[in-house]
Amino acid sequence: MSGPGTRILFLSYCGVAVSLLREFNNAVTEPYMDEPFHVPQAQAFCRGEWSTWDPKITTPPGMYILSVLLHRIFMFRCNVALLRFTVTLTLLALPLFLTRLLTFHQRRRPPPLLAPTAEALILSTFPIAWFYGFLYYTEVPSLVSVLFTMILATQDWHWPAAVLGVISCLFRQTNIIWTLYAFAISQLMRLRCKRRNGSLHDPPALSAGPGEWYGWHSRDILRSIISAPAALPELLPTFVPYMLALVMFGAFVFWNGGIVLGDKANHVPVLHVPQLYYFTAFATLMGWPAVVFGRGGPLKLAREVVHRMRVVFTVLLSAFMVFTVHRFTIHHPFLLADNRHYTFYVWRRVFMLHRLVPYLFIPGYQACAWAWWLRVAPDQTLLQSLILPIAIMPTLLPTPLLEPRYFLVPYILLRAQVVDMRPVGLVAEGVWYAAINVATIYVFLYNEREGVGRFMW
Repeated sequence: MSGPGTRILFLSYCGVAVSLLREFNNAVTEPYMDEPFHVPQAQAFCRGEWSTWDPKITTPPGMYILSVLLHRIFMFRCNVALLRFTVTLTLLALPLFLTRLLTFHQRRRPPPLLAPTAEALILSTFPIAWFYGFLYYTEVPSLVSVLFTMILATQDWHWPAAVLGVISCLFRQTNIIWTLYAFAISQLMRLRCKRRNGSLHDPPALSAGPGEWYGWHSRDILRSIISAPAALPELLPTFVPYMLALVMFGAFVFWNGGIVLGDKANHVPVLHVPQLYYFTAFATLMGWPAVVFGRGGPLKLAREVVHRMRVVFTVLLSAFMVFTVHRFTIHHPFLLADNRHYTFYVWRRVFMLHRLVPYLFIPGYQACAWAWWLRVAPDQTLLQSLILPIAIMPTLLPTPLLEPRYFLVPYILLRAQVVDMRPVGLVAEGVWYAAINVATIYVFLYNEREGVGRFMW
């Protein structure tokens, strides 16, 4: 759905967002949680104190620079309310960028600029993005910068895409991975549309899936790897601007002595394999309407998931997952100490209920992964389906803290690959997101606990 009707929906979306921002500012008048670090830093930049830097801040200054630009151009004051408005502006722009990404995956012409699709508007209310769109946090500006980079790359504007990719790293360092992902996804789609013979071997995903390692289809995966060098001469000229972006990022890491900008002692990268499992479960819990309302409905999906979870492969994979859960589960001190986050209670009351509990979720993790694969793969090639999981690994594996905010960009990019959402699925998704948003925002704004504070993601 797009056109005049969605313009009205978009205006309604903007009106609700601005009203909620006003409510946030009325109820939470002082900086909260991470804002006491971000707000003073932005205010220092607004005063022209560019050498001032809080060593506890771990992310680059992209959000503060954006606020300074609005301060200089539109004379915005750098108080808490208007600094939060900086983030809300990016939330208002989010449906416009999501529309372009969704139509790219759906391989259809996008609607007029200010007429985002209903699906993009619904996805823009995804609870993590919606909640942090009213606080001075980097999540939504980072997401929008990643989507903008992808849109430019998919339109073959690779030099601007690479420049914007570098800018996106000013919001989150891990966005360098999404910059490379933008290049990869644009080129895989181009090669698919050209249908070149003798170049990159990239068959339809469902005929060569990772569940067929013990069958002849595994040869497709091997052939894709072997054929990759043959496609390099065609891809390398396009990759040049991204290579320069990668070099610039490498120079930053060398100069900084690591990826984390500040507070390195509490943000040491470690191998956290279960983080991938948590993301799979989180994506399925939050995005179940997108999963179950596909071709054939939930019963067909369930049958196909059971069919894919064949005994030999499932047992081998389960053994590996048991080992990784035992060896790489991390009880992060921040997670255990801060009872103002929902993850504190999930960890304390679920994962720490008994030492066997983390292992009991392993079959569920596998079923969730297969469900997403079966929803995404029918409309994509093998490499198009695998490139996102490959990109997710370096963004999540080194992060020791279980934090839903880290799942925002991977989830949005995963959900955008579902191209056949039926109206009933969109309605269910919108109602589900709305219910979560009403509950979490109400608790945050109006149910502050004395001696504890406000509960948040």
